[in-house]
Amino acid sequence: MAKKVFVSGCFDMLHSGHVEFFRQAAGYGDLYVALGSDKTIFDLKGRETVNDERERMFMVKAVAWVKDAFISRGSGVMDFEAELREMHPDYFVVNADGNTPEKRDLCRELGIEYVILERKPSDGLAERSTTALRGRDYLPYRIDLAGGWLDQPFVSKFFPGPVVTISLEPTIEFNERSGMASSTRRHMRELWGVKIPPGNYEKLAKILFCYDNPPGTKVISGSQDSIGLVFPGLAYAWYAGEYWPKRIEQRLDESLLRFVENALYLVPLGPRYADYDVLSGTVIDRERAKALADAADGHWQAILEQDVAAFGRTMREGFEAQVAMFPHMMNERVAALIEEYRHQALGWKLSGAGGGGYLILVSDKPIAGAARVLARREHE
Repeated sequence: MAKKVFVSGCFDMLHSGHVEFFRQAAGYGDLYVALGSDKTIFDLKGRETVNDERERMFMVKAVAWVKDAFISRGSGVMDFEAELREMHPDYFVVNADGNTPEKRDLCRELGIEYVILERKPSDGLAERSTTALRGRDYLPYRIDLAGGWLDQPFVSKFFPGPVVTISLEPTIEFNERSGMASSTRRHMRELWGVKIPPGNYEKLAKILFCYDNPPGTKVISGSQDSIGLVFPGLAYAWYAGEYWPKRIEQRLDESLLRFVENALYLVPLGPRYADYDVLSGTVIDRERAKALADAADGHWQAILEQDVAAFGRTMREGFEAQVAMFPHMMNERVAALIEEYRHQALGWKLSGAGGGGYLILVSDKPIAGAARVLARREHE
Protein backbone atom coordinates (compact mmCIF):
# COMPACT_ATOMS: atom_id res chain seq x y z
CA MET A 1 0.00 0.00 0.00
CA ALA A 2 1.32 3.45 -0.95
CA LYS A 3 2.29 5.73 1.90
CA LYS A 4 0.28 8.90 2.47
CA VAL A 5 1.90 12.33 2.11
CA PHE A 6 0.32 15.54 3.44
CA VAL A 7 1.12 19.14 2.44
CA SER A 8 -0.66 22.39 3.24
CA GLY A 9 -0.64 25.91 1.86
CA CYS A 10 -2.36 28.67 -0.06
CA PHE A 11 -1.32 27.71 -3.62
CA ASP A 12 -2.81 30.86 -5.10
CA MET A 13 -1.85 31.62 -8.70
CA LEU A 14 -0.60 28.07 -9.27
CA HIS A 15 2.87 28.12 -10.87
CA SER A 16 5.79 25.84 -11.71
CA GLY A 17 7.29 26.26 -8.23
CA HIS A 18 4.13 24.81 -6.69
CA VAL A 19 4.07 21.96 -9.18
CA GLU A 20 7.74 21.13 -8.51
CA PHE A 21 6.96 21.12 -4.77
CA PHE A 22 4.11 18.67 -5.43
CA ARG A 23 6.39 16.52 -7.60
CA GLN A 24 9.03 16.29 -4.91
CA ALA A 25 6.48 15.62 -2.14
CA ALA A 26 4.77 12.93 -4.24
CA GLY A 27 8.08 11.10 -4.35
CA TYR A 28 7.26 9.95 -0.80
CA GLY A 29 3.84 8.47 -1.68
CA ASP A 30 0.24 9.46 -2.49
CA LEU A 31 -0.03 13.23 -2.10
CA TYR A 32 -2.92 14.97 -0.32
CA VAL A 33 -3.06 18.79 -0.36
CA ALA A 34 -4.78 20.85 2.35
CA LEU A 35 -5.59 24.34 1.07
CA GLY A 36 -6.13 27.34 3.32
CA SER A 37 -9.59 28.86 3.05
CA ASP A 38 -10.05 32.33 1.63
CA LYS A 39 -10.80 33.62 5.15
CA THR A 40 -7.69 32.02 6.65
CA ILE A 41 -5.45 33.51 3.97
CA PHE A 42 -6.98 36.95 4.40
CA ASP A 43 -6.41 36.77 8.16
CA LEU A 44 -2.78 35.66 7.73
CA LYS A 45 -1.73 37.73 4.73
CA GLY A 46 -3.98 40.78 5.04
CA ARG A 47 -5.15 40.45 1.44
CA GLU A 48 -7.68 38.55 -0.63
CA THR A 49 -6.59 35.67 -2.84
CA VAL A 50 -6.42 36.13 -6.60
CA ASN A 51 -8.23 32.80 -7.07
CA ASP A 52 -10.93 31.79 -4.61
CA GLU A 53 -10.77 28.52 -2.70
CA ARG A 54 -12.96 26.56 -5.14
CA GLU A 55 -10.83 27.58 -8.11
CA ARG A 56 -7.60 26.85 -6.25
CA MET A 57 -8.86 23.39 -5.28
CA PHE A 58 -9.93 22.68 -8.88
CA MET A 59 -6.47 23.54 -10.22
CA VAL A 60 -4.53 21.68 -7.53
CA LYS A 61 -6.63 18.53 -8.05
CA ALA A 62 -5.79 18.70 -11.76
CA VAL A 63 -2.03 18.36 -11.07
CA ALA A 64 -0.89 14.84 -11.98
CA TRP A 65 1.14 14.33 -8.79
CA VAL A 66 -1.80 15.19 -6.48
CA LYS A 67 -3.95 12.33 -5.24
CA ASP A 68 -6.58 14.64 -3.71
CA ALA A 69 -7.05 18.18 -2.38
CA PHE A 70 -9.45 19.78 0.08
CA ILE A 71 -10.08 23.02 2.00
CA SER A 72 -8.91 22.95 5.60
CA ARG A 73 -11.65 23.48 8.15
CA GLY A 74 -9.52 25.31 10.72
CA SER A 75 -7.94 28.75 10.85
CA GLY A 76 -4.49 30.30 11.31
CA VAL A 77 -1.17 28.71 10.42
CA MET A 78 -2.37 25.36 11.83
CA ASP A 79 -5.67 25.37 9.94
CA PHE A 80 -5.04 21.82 8.70
CA GLU A 81 -4.63 20.21 12.13
CA ALA A 82 -8.00 18.43 12.25
CA GLU A 83 -7.48 16.91 8.80
CA LEU A 84 -3.92 15.87 9.64
CA ARG A 85 -5.10 14.09 12.79
CA GLU A 86 -7.93 12.36 10.90
CA MET A 87 -5.80 11.25 7.94
CA HIS A 88 -2.68 10.48 9.99
CA PRO A 89 -0.36 10.36 6.96
CA ASP A 90 3.10 8.83 6.92
CA TYR A 91 4.76 12.13 5.93
CA PHE A 92 4.07 15.83 6.35
CA VAL A 93 6.14 17.80 3.82
CA VAL A 94 6.88 21.55 4.01
CA ASN A 95 9.29 23.95 2.31
CA ALA A 96 11.82 26.06 4.20
CA ASP A 97 9.63 29.16 4.66
CA GLY A 98 6.67 26.99 5.71
CA ASN A 99 8.63 25.20 8.42
CA THR A 100 7.42 26.04 11.96
CA PRO A 101 8.03 24.46 15.37
CA GLU A 102 4.27 23.93 15.81
CA LYS A 103 4.08 21.78 12.67
CA ARG A 104 7.13 19.79 13.63
CA ASP A 105 5.91 19.26 17.22
CA LEU A 106 2.48 18.12 16.04
CA CYS A 107 4.09 15.58 13.73
CA ARG A 108 6.29 14.36 16.58
CA GLU A 109 3.18 13.95 18.77
CA LEU A 110 1.38 11.97 16.06
CA GLY A 111 4.35 9.92 14.92
CA ILE A 112 4.36 11.47 11.44
CA GLU A 113 7.69 11.94 9.65
CA TYR A 114 8.38 15.67 9.08
CA VAL A 115 10.19 16.49 5.83
CA ILE A 116 11.58 19.93 4.88
CA LEU A 117 12.25 20.54 1.18
CA GLU A 118 14.47 23.32 -0.15
CA ARG A 119 12.59 25.71 -2.43
CA LYS A 120 14.12 25.27 -5.89
CA PRO A 121 12.84 25.25 -9.48
CA SER A 122 12.61 22.22 -11.73
CA ASP A 123 15.65 21.71 -13.95
CA GLY A 124 15.82 24.32 -16.69
CA LEU A 125 12.99 26.49 -15.32
CA ALA A 126 13.20 29.90 -13.70
CA GLU A 127 12.49 30.24 -9.99
CA ARG A 128 8.89 31.24 -9.34
CA SER A 129 6.97 32.53 -6.34
CA THR A 130 3.40 33.73 -5.88
CA THR A 131 4.70 37.05 -4.55
CA ALA A 132 6.71 37.67 -7.73
CA LEU A 133 3.93 36.53 -10.06
CA ARG A 134 1.36 38.79 -8.45
CA GLY A 135 3.32 41.45 -10.30
CA ARG A 136 1.57 44.30 -8.60
CA ASP A 137 3.20 44.49 -5.21
CA TYR A 138 6.81 45.67 -5.12
CA LEU A 139 6.62 46.99 -1.58
CA PRO A 140 9.44 45.84 0.69
CA TYR A 141 9.48 44.37 4.17
CA ARG A 142 12.12 45.12 6.80
CA ILE A 143 14.04 43.42 9.58
CA ASP A 144 15.19 45.39 12.62
CA LEU A 145 18.57 43.75 13.10
CA ALA A 146 19.45 45.45 16.38
CA GLY A 147 18.28 48.21 18.72
CA GLY A 148 14.56 47.69 18.23
CA TRP A 149 12.56 49.56 20.96
CA LEU A 150 14.98 52.52 20.97
CA ASP A 151 12.67 54.18 18.46
CA GLN A 152 10.17 54.50 21.31
CA PRO A 153 10.75 57.62 23.48
CA PHE A 154 9.86 55.68 26.64
CA VAL A 155 13.05 53.67 26.03
CA SER A 156 15.53 56.08 24.40
CA LYS A 157 14.80 58.78 26.99
CA PHE A 158 16.82 56.63 29.40
CA PHE A 159 19.74 56.25 26.99
CA PRO A 160 20.07 57.26 23.31
CA GLY A 161 21.03 54.82 20.62
CA PRO A 162 20.39 53.40 17.16
CA VAL A 163 18.03 50.97 15.50
CA VAL A 164 19.68 49.06 12.64
CA THR A 165 17.35 47.92 9.88
CA ILE A 166 17.60 46.23 6.50
CA SER A 167 14.99 46.63 3.77
CA LEU A 168 13.96 43.39 2.04
CA GLU A 169 12.63 42.51 -1.37
CA PRO A 170 9.23 40.75 -1.05
CA THR A 171 10.59 37.33 -2.06
CA ILE A 172 8.64 35.90 0.88
CA GLU A 173 5.11 36.98 1.67
CA PHE A 174 5.50 37.41 5.41
CA ASN A 175 2.42 36.88 7.56
CA GLU A 176 0.61 39.68 9.34
CA ARG A 177 1.68 40.19 12.97
CA SER A 178 5.08 38.64 12.33
CA GLY A 179 7.33 41.58 13.25
CA MET A 180 8.25 42.42 9.65
CA ALA A 181 6.44 45.82 9.60
CA SER A 182 3.47 44.28 7.77
CA SER A 183 0.92 46.71 9.24
CA THR A 184 3.01 49.76 8.25
CA ARG A 185 3.52 48.11 4.84
CA ARG A 186 -0.26 47.82 4.49
CA HIS A 187 -0.58 51.56 5.20
CA MET A 188 2.18 52.16 2.65
CA ARG A 189 0.03 50.41 0.05
CA GLU A 190 -2.96 52.59 0.97
CA LEU A 191 -0.80 55.69 0.64
CA TRP A 192 1.23 54.94 -2.49
CA GLY A 193 -0.13 51.83 -4.17
CA VAL A 194 2.30 49.10 -5.17
CA LYS A 195 5.52 51.12 -5.47
CA ILE A 196 7.31 53.64 -3.30
CA PRO A 197 7.34 56.95 -5.19
CA PRO A 198 10.63 58.63 -6.10
CA GLY A 199 11.88 61.30 -3.74
CA ASN A 200 13.97 61.98 -0.67
CA TYR A 201 13.95 58.86 1.48
CA GLU A 202 13.73 60.64 4.82
CA LYS A 203 10.85 62.84 3.66
CA LEU A 204 8.97 59.80 2.33
CA ALA A 205 9.59 57.88 5.56
CA LYS A 206 8.25 60.82 7.60
CA ILE A 207 5.12 60.94 5.44
CA LEU A 208 4.58 57.22 5.96
CA PHE A 209 5.20 57.51 9.72
CA CYS A 210 2.58 60.26 10.02
CA TYR A 211 0.09 58.29 7.92
CA ASP A 212 0.79 55.20 10.03
CA ASN A 213 0.12 57.16 13.25
CA PRO A 214 -2.69 59.68 12.68
CA PRO A 215 -3.77 62.06 15.48
CA GLY A 216 -5.38 60.14 18.31
CA THR A 217 -3.30 56.97 17.84
CA LYS A 218 -2.80 55.46 21.30
CA VAL A 219 0.05 53.04 20.55
CA ILE A 220 2.54 54.73 18.22
CA SER A 221 4.29 52.46 15.73
CA GLY A 222 8.00 53.16 15.95
CA SER A 223 9.47 55.16 13.09
CA GLN A 224 12.07 52.45 12.45
CA ASP A 225 9.25 50.59 10.62
CA SER A 226 8.82 53.44 8.15
CA ILE A 227 12.56 54.02 7.83
CA GLY A 228 13.33 50.34 7.36
CA LEU A 229 10.70 50.04 4.65
CA VAL A 230 11.47 53.23 2.71
CA PHE A 231 15.29 53.33 2.85
CA PRO A 232 16.83 50.68 0.56
CA GLY A 233 19.72 48.68 1.95
CA LEU A 234 20.87 49.21 5.53
CA ALA A 235 19.83 52.07 7.78
CA TYR A 236 21.23 53.27 11.12
CA ALA A 237 18.69 55.57 12.82
CA TRP A 238 19.88 57.21 16.07
CA TYR A 239 17.21 58.08 18.67
CA ALA A 240 17.35 60.34 21.71
CA GLY A 241 13.97 60.45 23.45
CA GLU A 242 11.84 61.44 20.45
CA TYR A 243 9.78 59.54 17.92
CA TRP A 244 11.95 60.64 15.00
CA PRO A 245 15.72 59.97 15.01
CA LYS A 246 18.28 62.74 15.27
CA ARG A 247 20.14 61.31 12.28
CA ILE A 248 19.93 58.49 9.76
CA GLU A 249 22.89 56.84 8.06
CA GLN A 250 22.30 54.64 5.03
CA ARG A 251 24.63 52.08 3.46
CA LEU A 252 24.09 50.55 0.04
CA ASP A 253 27.51 48.96 -0.46
CA GLU A 254 26.99 45.71 -2.35
CA SER A 255 29.56 43.89 -0.21
CA LEU A 256 27.73 44.88 3.00
CA LEU A 257 24.34 43.80 1.67
CA ARG A 258 25.73 40.45 0.54
CA PHE A 259 27.43 40.00 3.90
CA VAL A 260 24.12 40.43 5.75
CA GLU A 261 22.16 38.29 3.27
CA ASN A 262 24.66 35.46 3.53
CA ALA A 263 24.63 35.48 7.33
CA LEU A 264 20.86 35.60 7.99
CA TYR A 265 18.54 32.61 8.37
CA LEU A 266 14.87 32.83 9.37
CA VAL A 267 12.95 30.10 11.20
CA PRO A 268 9.17 30.75 11.14
CA LEU A 269 7.25 30.79 14.41
CA GLY A 270 3.88 31.77 12.95
CA PRO A 271 2.07 35.08 13.63
CA ARG A 272 1.90 36.35 17.20
CA TYR A 273 -1.24 35.58 19.13
CA ALA A 274 -4.05 38.16 19.07
CA ASP A 275 -3.90 38.70 22.86
CA TYR A 276 -0.11 39.01 22.99
CA ASP A 277 0.87 41.94 25.24
CA VAL A 278 4.60 42.63 25.13
CA LEU A 279 4.27 45.82 27.19
CA SER A 280 3.07 44.15 30.36
CA GLY A 281 5.68 43.64 33.04
CA THR A 282 8.28 45.92 31.44
CA VAL A 283 11.42 46.94 33.37
CA ILE A 284 13.02 49.89 31.60
CA ASP A 285 15.90 51.87 33.05
CA ARG A 286 19.17 53.47 32.02
CA GLU A 287 21.26 50.33 32.46
CA ARG A 288 19.02 48.20 30.25
CA ALA A 289 18.56 50.89 27.61
CA LYS A 290 22.33 51.43 27.49
CA ALA A 291 22.92 47.70 27.04
CA LEU A 292 20.58 47.72 24.04
CA ALA A 293 22.18 50.85 22.55
CA ASP A 294 25.70 49.49 23.01
CA ALA A 295 24.77 46.21 21.36
CA ALA A 296 23.18 48.01 18.40
CA ASP A 297 26.25 50.23 17.93
CA GLY A 298 28.45 47.14 18.05
CA HIS A 299 26.17 45.43 15.55
CA TRP A 300 26.51 48.30 13.07
CA GLN A 301 30.28 48.22 13.46
CA ALA A 302 30.29 44.46 12.86
CA ILE A 303 28.39 45.00 9.59
CA LEU A 304 30.81 47.70 8.44
CA GLU A 305 33.76 45.43 9.26
CA GLN A 306 31.96 42.35 7.84
CA ASP A 307 32.82 40.43 11.00
CA VAL A 308 30.28 37.60 11.12
CA ALA A 309 31.23 36.45 14.64
CA ALA A 310 30.70 39.96 16.03
CA PHE A 311 27.56 40.32 13.89
CA GLY A 312 26.07 37.28 15.61
CA ARG A 313 27.31 38.11 19.10
CA THR A 314 25.95 41.67 19.06
CA MET A 315 22.60 40.48 17.71
CA ARG A 316 22.36 38.08 20.63
CA GLU A 317 23.42 40.76 23.11
CA GLY A 318 20.81 43.14 21.74
CA PHE A 319 18.10 40.50 22.03
CA GLU A 320 19.11 39.73 25.61
CA ALA A 321 18.90 43.47 26.40
CA GLN A 322 15.41 43.59 24.86
CA VAL A 323 14.22 40.63 26.93
CA ALA A 324 15.64 42.25 30.08
CA MET A 325 13.29 45.19 29.46
CA PHE A 326 10.38 43.27 27.89
CA PRO A 327 10.37 39.81 29.51
CA HIS A 328 7.23 38.70 27.63
CA MET A 329 9.27 38.61 24.41
CA MET A 330 10.66 35.31 25.71
CA ASN A 331 8.56 32.22 26.37
CA GLU A 332 9.08 28.47 26.60
CA ARG A 333 8.50 27.94 22.88
CA VAL A 334 11.10 30.55 21.90
CA ALA A 335 13.57 29.32 24.52
CA ALA A 336 13.27 25.74 23.23
CA LEU A 337 13.81 26.86 19.64
CA ILE A 338 16.87 28.91 20.57
CA GLU A 339 18.30 25.93 22.42
CA GLU A 340 17.77 23.78 19.34
CA TYR A 341 19.80 26.13 17.13
CA ARG A 342 22.28 27.33 19.76
CA HIS A 343 25.14 25.20 18.45
CA GLN A 344 24.50 26.09 14.79
CA ALA A 345 24.11 29.85 15.14
CA LEU A 346 26.42 32.69 16.15
CA GLY A 347 23.51 34.85 17.30
CA TRP A 348 19.76 35.19 17.30
CA LYS A 349 16.80 37.45 17.96
CA LEU A 350 13.07 37.56 17.36
CA SER A 351 11.57 39.64 14.58
CA GLY A 352 9.86 42.80 15.81
CA ALA A 353 8.33 42.68 19.28
CA GLY A 354 8.32 38.90 19.45
CA GLY A 355 5.37 36.71 20.37
CA GLY A 356 5.63 35.04 16.98
CA GLY A 357 6.99 35.87 13.57
CA TYR A 358 10.51 34.59 13.02
CA LEU A 359 13.56 33.52 14.94
CA ILE A 360 16.34 35.33 13.09
CA LEU A 361 19.65 33.48 13.18
CA VAL A 362 23.18 34.52 12.23
CA SER A 363 25.44 31.75 10.97
CA ASP A 364 28.53 31.33 8.84
CA LYS A 365 27.30 27.87 7.76
CA PRO A 366 24.02 26.84 6.07
CA ILE A 367 21.11 26.09 8.41
CA ALA A 368 18.83 23.42 6.98
CA GLY A 369 15.13 24.23 6.86
CA ALA A 370 15.57 27.99 7.38
CA ALA A 371 14.37 30.67 4.97
CA ARG A 372 16.67 33.23 3.32
CA VAL A 373 16.14 36.90 2.49
CA LEU A 374 17.17 39.30 -0.27
CA ALA A 375 18.21 42.86 0.60
CA ARG A 376 16.55 45.64 -1.37
CA ARG A 377 18.97 47.57 -3.54
CA GLU A 378 18.57 51.09 -4.86
CA HIS A 379 17.00 51.05 -8.33
CA GLU A 380 16.57 53.76 -10.90
